Amino acid sequence: MQNDIIKTSDEIALIKRAVQIIDDCYDAVLETVKGGMSEKELADFIEDFVKRHGGEGLSFDTIVAYGAGGAEPHHVPTDAKLESGMLVTIDMGAVYGGYCSDFTRTFAYGRVDEKQREVYDVVYRAQKLGVAATRAGISCHDLDAVCRNYISEKGYGDKFIHTTGHGVGKLIHEAPRVGKGDETVLENGMVITIEPGIYLPGELGVRIEDTLVVGEGALSRIPTELIILPE
Repeated sequence: MQNDIIKTSDEIALIKRAVQIIDDCYDAVLETVKGGMSEKELADFIEDFVKRHGGEGLSFDTIVAYGAGGAEPHHVPTDAKLESGMLVTIDMGAVYGGYCSDFTRTFAYGRVDEKQREVYDVVYRAQKLGVAATRAGISCHDLDAVCRNYISEKGYGDKFIHTTGHGVGKLIHEAPRVGKGDETVLENGMVITIEPGIYLPGELGVRIEDTLVVGEGALSRIPTELIILPE
């Protein structure tokens, strides 16, 4: 096993600061976003905020996806404008002291329909189960199965099209891989993400992600319950 798969207390402190910058950024996003704002404009706002608040830069290209764009896990922001009734998925991270954070939330703008609520609730519950199951002694394969089995039980198994998570450190994607077939056993001090998602092509997507320290839990202070922003 790589020696650096288990982070030192100093490394974890840097990751926590990178998480804090993104938490503050998300608060600012919710205060700033409004109807008619494009995905690109919101992505630019995020990059500017991170750099103005102590981040060395982004840990990856920010994903801002409105409506059907959310059905693309690696959606690239476009000139699409925010409209009432859309779900908005934001996947972003900051670098601080050379270490990365990774964070995703999906919120609603104006209103939500029954299908949007249903999909959100499944992802929300799957993510909570994954976070609760993250502990020393569980294998990455089994941890992935916690989220994947729940989503499958709810009828969306074929719409969860990526792994449950990955390691985070100096790189945004490091060992271990929290997915099928990875028998790495988690140990305290490893830093991973838990990020289940459901993607319905042409309709919508929902992903919820936290960065966690094994033995400590999720680092973000941002709740995972659905937020519906008023128009």
